Amino acid sequence: MSIVVVGSVAFDTVETPFGKAEKVLGGSASFFSIAAAFFTRVHLVGVVGSDFGAKELSAFDGRQIDLEGLEKQDGLTFHWQGKYSYDLNSRDTICTDLNVFESFKPKLPETYRKASHAFLGNIDPVLQREVLAQMDGPRVVACDTMNFWISGKPEELKKTLKQVDVLLVNDAEARELSGEWNLVKAARAIRAMGPRTLVIKKGEHGVIMFSDQGSFAAPAYPLEDVFDPTGAGDTFAGGFLGYLATGERIDETALRRAVVMGSTLASFSVEAFSVDRLLRLTRPEIDERFRLFKHLTHFEPL
Repeated sequence: MSIVVVGSVAFDTVETPFGKAEKVLGGSASFFSIAAAFFTRVHLVGVVGSDFGAKELSAFDGRQIDLEGLEKQDGLTFHWQGKYSYDLNSRDTICTDLNVFESFKPKLPETYRKASHAFLGNIDPVLQREVLAQMDGPRVVACDTMNFWISGKPEELKKTLKQVDVLLVNDAEARELSGEWNLVKAARAIRAMGPRTLVIKKGEHGVIMFSDQGSFAAPAYPLEDVFDPTGAGDTFAGGFLGYLATGERIDETALRRAVVMGSTLASFSVEAFSVDRLLRLTRPEIDERFRLFKHLTHFEPL
């Protein structure tokens, strides 16, 4: 089993009440790949500029991450800058410089085409479909999107969703995509568009999953130190799909465990800026916190 991920590899400049990080490694594909690589091999598809050097690439070294699909072009790497207040659920974007990412056209190396799973990061829905067209029928297709595409290319997004098995969005995106304020109604409308499994991320309030078997909710893990929530959603997706790729069956039990595994990885990601905590993370730490999640949510019936 392996996963193709297509998305951004970027520099982030992030300011929170707890500090500031200047031009550190970010991007959806970066967070996803490092998280998913704890479970399976990841084939990364993205683009960086000539300013992206050996120091940044070293974050992927020694992990199950194949970089054959990471293009390097003349120009500058995608750069995002944001600032968080004490309410870490919301942020202000200071600037978004697409740079080489603006003209990005994903090209899958031949060795990527037979991957069993695909994660379509937050890019143009037309490009997401072009990625799928280059693959040989992946077993599971998961997808992310955002308000920009929901409002800007709604019909193209709906065409993409018809080819998607799992959609991961936040609560605001789910409401805008469905036109429903109530998340249960929103889930019903979105699942009718194609994805049989919908995961709605709610930040510090955890996640809720809707599938053919009903709904399942998992809390966010209670932490003493939360420094930077940037990339937590992509880290969740990496843990979620990475875990699913380790099993032969995609049933309700596997999906629920994947939700908790995604939440487990995301809980580590927010403990430091950029991917720093993920780079220091070990599999025993992951397994221990996964067990603590079970203890956190367990209760005896009446």
